[in-house]
Amino acid sequence: MQIITTITVNQILTESSKKQLFISFQERRQQLLKEIDQLKFEMKRMEKMKKYPVSSINTYFEKEIEKRKEKVKLLEFQIEQLDLLPLGSELKEREIQGLIDVNIGDNWNESLLNRKITVKDGIVIDIK
Repeated sequence: MQIITTITVNQILTESSKKQLFISFQERRQQLLKEIDQLKFEMKRMEKMKKYPVSSINTYFEKEIEKRKEKVKLLEFQIEQLDLLPLGSELKEREIQGLIDVNIGDNWNESLLNRKITVKDGIVIDIK
């Protein structure tokens, strides 16, 4: 029988993967900062239209802006941590869904909980 399970994909940190992660973090940070600016602009525009109460407009937009500011702080923390990590460190990159075979007599916990793929510079080097 085949079932769907979550498989962890880990990445071994190399010089090139470190650069890619840094660039990715910076791009997401820049995107969030653009979204914050856009939200501020939209808030001003909505206030000038006077269709909705100013307090509700401010509440909504401030909440959205704050969410993005928190994400920016998290990305800045991740960038700092990336600088501290030595090459060869193993990072959890993502989780994916995959099919596994389950047969009579298999150890249920080992079959489901210990699935892992290790990647180095975009190449799979280990599957467990």
